[in-house]
Amino acid sequence: MVSFTINDRPVSVDLNPQTPLLWAIRDHVGLTGTKYGCGAGLCGACTVHVDGVAVRACQTQISEMAGKKVVTIEGLSPDSSHPLQKAWITEEVPQCGYCQSGQIMQAAALLAKNPKPSRAEIIQHMDGNICRCGTYHRIIAAIERAARGA
Repeated sequence: MVSFTINDRPVSVDLNPQTPLLWAIRDHVGLTGTKYGCGAGLCGACTVHVDGVAVRACQTQISEMAGKKVVTIEGLSPDSSHPLQKAWITEEVPQCGYCQSGQIMQAAALLAKNPKPSRAEIIQHMDGNICRCGTYHRIIAAIERAARGA
């Protein structure tokens, strides 16, 4: 049994210690905003925060979560009012939308550490989060907007 906090809610799961955090989140906790993309930690669709750090949930074992604090896209804000979520809508970022929760969680980790990143810092930090629709220019614009507080 592994006990941790997810979106400010204590949970315990009884899983094989090598089970990816992604499957604990989706199949055992019931939060489906975190997506399965590649299963190899290469695309970023499964990005969540563990103790404030963006991690790939598909590559993080549940055994590593004991006593940790996990935040998923559902926990970023209770009513989708996070500045990034608002900027995502204003900049019309999503097309298919599949990668967006991972993109937003990766961007939120950046803004938590660096509230006013340069365009180059945004690009560097977001490298590795793949958008098959190619909305990278809108993703960058949304992060810039959120950083400006607009």
